[in-house]
Amino acid sequence: MALRSLRVVQDDILHKVSRPVVQITDKTCQLLDDMLETMYHHNGVGLAAVQIGVLRRLLVIDITEEGDSPIEFINPEVISHKGSQTGWEGCLSIPGKSGNVVRPNITIVRALNRHGEPFEMHCEGQLAVALNHELDHLDGVLYTQKAIEMRQQGDEDEE
Repeated sequence: MALRSLRVVQDDILHKVSRPVVQITDKTCQLLDDMLETMYHHNGVGLAAVQIGVLRRLLVIDITEEGDSPIEFINPEVISHKGSQTGWEGCLSIPGKSGNVVRPNITIVRALNRHGEPFEMHCEGQLAVALNHELDHLDGVLYTQKAIEMRQQGDEDEE
């Protein structure tokens, strides 16, 4: 595994659409490992490949406090959304800021795992937020484009 450099808001790559993974190779699995290491190193809960400069439809998520339950998605596709929730989000690619964003409360997604096996996942609450945030990255969309309010991190006590 290797720690990768994060791309930040000024980097144009963050606004590009990621391409599907055509074949899952050892290089793909190494990239997933690097993404997890990078996400955990920066105390994130999700990371899309584009955030480390790779335009492929890969993302990783781990919303647990322990950081011991990673979920890897290759070529994720939304099957359905239901309901809505509004909450504050941050992003490793937009340091020092957070935004209040409306997201689906439930998202059902289909993807491949690192072994090329298809799976479907029912994501609700915080997991749905993280998933939809990362899915947006794959389409070149940053949460700041959807935020109904923005603030500097550290201003939370003003809520």
